Amino acid sequence: MEKKPVYYLTPALLTIIIFASDFLSTDLFKAGYQNFSVWFVLSIFSFACGWLMNKTLGYNHGGKVVFAVIVASTFISVLMISIFSGYFGLSDLLVENLILYVLRNIMLGAMAFFGMALSEIIILQKENSPAKTKEDDSKKIIENAQREANLLIEEAKLKSDKMIYQVQQGMNDMIERKNQIERRLKEFIAAERELIKKYESDED
Repeated sequence: MEKKPVYYLTPALLTIIIFASDFLSTDLFKAGYQNFSVWFVLSIFSFACGWLMNKTLGYNHGGKVVFAVIVASTFISVLMISIFSGYFGLSDLLVENLILYVLRNIMLGAMAFFGMALSEIIILQKENSPAKTKEDDSKKIIENAQREANLLIEEAKLKSDKMIYQVQQGMNDMIERKNQIERRLKEFIAAERELIKKYESDED
């Protein structure tokens, strides 16, 4: 797959989305439905970025790019929050707060991975669908060929049995004629003998 420079605008957009999540309130469920809706929209955007990256950059290369985006965004977020902790309302910079920001970045990155995975699954299903159809067609062709072969074998058996029956009938007819000829010859020879005996007795 050719990776054009314009394709890398999508990872840049994902970086902006992940970085923008740092400016949201950390009290996700305490802030009410409005804050949660913003998180939901960011998750949808991350999912769409992952979907688009799988289409443009491919699953393997796109996955590496998403991982690099997550690492870079997390590093920049931790560095920025550490420097401007007062702006983020963190008078005491606790490790728990940093972990919370890191987890939010990872969550949005995971949504991008989910979009890539779902897009790849759909692509693989579309690619495997013609192969499955061809496999089903080949199975039907094989079944039809076997059925035709069985019919030909049965037909050949019937013809061979018929030929054997006809040959046997012909042999029986020939044997019957031979026996008739032998009987007639014996009768003819017996009649000739009687004539010879009768002729000899008349001469005496």
